[in-house]
Amino acid sequence: MTRIFKAALVFMALGMAASPVHAEIDGHGPDAWRVTNVTVGDVLNARMGPGTNYPVIETFSDHERGLQQITCVPFYTAAHYTKMTQAQISALPPRWCLMRNKAMSKAGWVAQRYITPDNEPLLASPAGKSVEHPAEPYLPDSDIDPVGQAQDLVREIYERQFQSENSNLPSAFDPAISRNYFTDDIVAWLASGNVGAHPLYGAQDFDGAIEDPMPDPDQPMLRGMITINVDFTNFGKDQRAVFYLRADTTKPGAPLRIFRVEHNGWSYP
Repeated sequence: MTRIFKAALVFMALGMAASPVHAEIDGHGPDAWRVTNVTVGDVLNARMGPGTNYPVIETFSDHERGLQQITCVPFYTAAHYTKMTQAQISALPPRWCLMRNKAMSKAGWVAQRYITPDNEPLLASPAGKSVEHPAEPYLPDSDIDPVGQAQDLVREIYERQFQSENSNLPSAFDPAISRNYFTDDIVAWLASGNVGAHPLYGAQDFDGAIEDPMPDPDQPMLRGMITINVDFTNFGKDQRAVFYLRADTTKPGAPLRIFRVEHNGWSYP
């Protein structure tokens, strides 16, 4: 099977500094961070570089705390941020941060949306379960690019699929994981076992290559709905999968979730 993305290798040293590192060079950020928005029992991938096209070199647990932030890209301090126009902020790509654990034994790049300052308590939900308090981000919400987030989420689905075929990592369609990617109706459909053709390929088998997921060039976002296209070849035939995402307001923090996927001639749910 052809890998979805080509890995670009770069060198990274774990012991980049002997003293604690602040979130930003100007020293205004939190000194410690923790993992958030990762399903209990799952892990947060840490990569060789700032993007899903880089290979995974480490993992942080879903409850990892005390992480140190070395730097982030795009890089800017709070002073830089306040001087930017809204157009400049909106044009920024999704932010990735180079993190290392408290013991300084491992490090890697993670998407910023999976980390939060390590100073928020756990609160009890109405059902009596512990949930993460929706911490205020270090920088304003306008720093978040929803189309870029949707693109990353779709990438993760394909990447998890390939990794699951060669390891014990569950795929995005595993009942314990699927709710991180799909709305509840698709989660229920996947759990029913009546899926038929593979949701990613629109066929029972796959032998081909998959292009990088891309926002729809004509209408990437309309009234809160984001469209991501994935072009691929399967047994020599050109095909496209179209993913539709929107904020799931039934979930804390209204995370982006896929609510529909279309293939040539069929769709789910």
